[in-house]
Amino acid sequence: MSTILFLLFVPCSLLAQVTLEKEVKITDIALHFDGKKVSSDTAPNSLTGYDYAFGPQISAHGDCIFTYKHYVFMTWYKGGKENRNMMLTRYNTETGTKKTIEFPHKHTGWRNVWYIGESHNTIGIGVSPLDGTIHLLFDMHAYTRTRPSNGSLANDYFRYSYSKKNAADLPDEEFTIDQFVEDSGAGDYTHLSLNGVIDYDAFSEFTYPQFFLNTQGDLFFSMRKGSSSNGGYHFAKYDANTSTWSNFIKFADRNAKRFGEPYNWGMYGRLQFVGGKIAIGFQKRLGNTNDRYSHQNGFYFAYSDDQSGQTGWKNYKGESFTTPLRDADKILVYEPGDLVTTTQRNQVYMVGRFDWTITERGDVHLIGRVRDDENNITKNVHTFKKAGDTEFTTSTDFIGGNRLYTSGNNIYMIRLNSGRIYIEQSLGGTNNFRKVYEATSGKQFSHGRAYVSNGKLYYYMMEQSTGDQRPLYLHIIDLGIDDSPFQVSLISPVNNESYEVDKPLEISAEAFNNNGSVSKVEFIINNQVFEEDTTSPYTVNYTPDTEGTYAIKAIAYDENNATVSSQEINIEVFRRNVNDLSGDIYRLKNVATGKYLTSSGSSIITSDSGEGSDKEWQLVKAQVPGFDYYNIDSEVRGIIRFTGGASNPGLVSTNFGAPNTDVDKIWRVIANNDGSFSFATRTSDRYLYHASDGTMTHSSNTDDRSKWQAISTSQALSTNNNTLNASLIKIYPNPANDRFTIAFKNINNIKDVEIYSILGKRVYQNEPNGSDLEVEGANFKTGVYLVKVIADDNKVYHTKLVIK
Repeated sequence: MSTILFLLFVPCSLLAQVTLEKEVKITDIALHFDGKKVSSDTAPNSLTGYDYAFGPQISAHGDCIFTYKHYVFMTWYKGGKENRNMMLTRYNTETGTKKTIEFPHKHTGWRNVWYIGESHNTIGIGVSPLDGTIHLLFDMHAYTRTRPSNGSLANDYFRYSYSKKNAADLPDEEFTIDQFVEDSGAGDYTHLSLNGVIDYDAFSEFTYPQFFLNTQGDLFFSMRKGSSSNGGYHFAKYDANTSTWSNFIKFADRNAKRFGEPYNWGMYGRLQFVGGKIAIGFQKRLGNTNDRYSHQNGFYFAYSDDQSGQTGWKNYKGESFTTPLRDADKILVYEPGDLVTTTQRNQVYMVGRFDWTITERGDVHLIGRVRDDENNITKNVHTFKKAGDTEFTTSTDFIGGNRLYTSGNNIYMIRLNSGRIYIEQSLGGTNNFRKVYEATSGKQFSHGRAYVSNGKLYYYMMEQSTGDQRPLYLHIIDLGIDDSPFQVSLISPVNNESYEVDKPLEISAEAFNNNGSVSKVEFIINNQVFEEDTTSPYTVNYTPDTEGTYAIKAIAYDENNATVSSQEINIEVFRRNVNDLSGDIYRLKNVATGKYLTSSGSSIITSDSGEGSDKEWQLVKAQVPGFDYYNIDSEVRGIIRFTGGASNPGLVSTNFGAPNTDVDKIWRVIANNDGSFSFATRTSDRYLYHASDGTMTHSSNTDDRSKWQAISTSQALSTNNNTLNASLIKIYPNPANDRFTIAFKNINNIKDVEIYSILGKRVYQNEPNGSDLEVEGANFKTGVYLVKVIADDNKVYHTKLVIK
């Protein structure tokens, strides 16, 4: 029996009701390439690991999962390096049992060198619901009679296995390899073509198998024919009545230059049946090595209302074209390269993070990322068209994602965050992504493949581990889909979260009506109408003035005053303890002298002006059990250490981060009756003190030189008739590894974000597209960095980043 475990997760709002149903272990021995990346097929057979080309993933990778009735089918390779057998596991969601079939075929490696792993060579799987047959396409990367050049795959360039009819439904004891059809001899389940007819021209040079179904239950697969810069998607349809595949339907083909185009080109994307139609979205890789694009460019999209995909292809404007497509510009939707300014050769980088989908209602979404390598600027791009609209909208106010999914009228971005599942959701036709699920405990995974079907997410993942044999798991998550045509749901605030008294709170909702219009949305707080909004996005601002529990919901009205209500959420509003200064960034101004506490190298000094991040401090709880001790943490360096005693008192700005429990680095915060604060050393009554000689020290004196105004950087500050802009920069997580988010509050029109090493070398630069900037893959080394944010008015803000 399978092991089922329910993990702790954070539901970000009751509106989604996204819930984990099951965790199922599939195996402990899946193949993983645990060696180093090599660039030549002449590399030696490593004695310390399984070396690889391209990437280390091979199991739980590619088109490796498919659902049929109450079964989940998953493919993988058997580890370790000496095994490599193709494996198929069927999991029964009703009984909790699983059955695995081992095939004789072994992963053949890069260019048929078995000891160099090849991450392109995944195992695609599809099941025909019309006759219960199982189909596998596997272990291919554009193989031909001369690729590899030694001709070793001249008779093994296409790899296909399929089962007898109704094999998908058989009891576990009958679900064996005997249900698969042999080819030329006993134990040979690998076929060189689809229907038994050898045709080298038709079946060579294929990569990236992907299976899908249309609404009639017909099974299709698509693959890229050709190379990265000279290839196109071909697809075929399975006929369950005759148990045969159609000839390949060529959406696009190789060698466009032979048909009047200036260059050959290839495709990166996918062809699928979604939103009631067969469609394709891709980025183009042009065979022009002298333009500004290093690899891909463009968002391209087309669809056909013919469920077979053989006819009726149109661009998004409804303009027809013939296939195979030669001129990709006929279906261009948007050029993300226009968002950056470089004109230099090979300086626009668009690789990965592209995907697309269509909702049930017909909203079309494409996502991607463009990087200007000359100017070191990266922009995440979301281009979408609401059902009924004629043109697309493009937004760079988008945190970015790797893949899009849809169920009902919602779209999802699903990924792993710190090794656990993280789901963001937006209503189709909008750019309002918000977190609806985050696993916060349990196993951590290195990678996986998500698959959405009938309102559920099936996430097939490899657990973080070591070696060339690693565990695989399946998580089944209910996405809580509501198919009602008239809906309203709260986007913010977040259910069961806590908010402060007297702090502004944004309440927002999204609403749609497939059978009419939305005239307004009312916001109800504790059963009383607070305010209404008549335009999307529906948003009001509210400032709670008392502590307690607040019940909030939204009610949408249509043109006839019919209503629909969101689910009610509850938030807790609290009043912060007067001694608690955590959770904000402050300028500390001495009551007696009017000077600002300043970090200057290893010294603690004061300054006349409060402007600059060297005058910004956080009071971080030191996490000493049973005590309210704090670290005084500089935004540009580290925490303050007090030295010496009464005879030789001193202060040091250290390189230590917070929280820290060292006895010489923790302070008590004392709220004075005049609204100021004093900061006392751990147990003795010695206070952070601005002495009469101008030095900073700690002293037993309790006059005004020991008192400080804590001025939040999120409030306006006036000094010497100059106003400093309200600012707040948060980095999470911090300390970070290879991915983190910089969030901006009350800084308008940011034009640049720069990150510097402790030696002053600029190591990162980007232009944010909204209130958040996600940084990933910048290859920071372990250490402390300074983050510099520049606004349009040339005001500069700083904060500190720690890389683990």
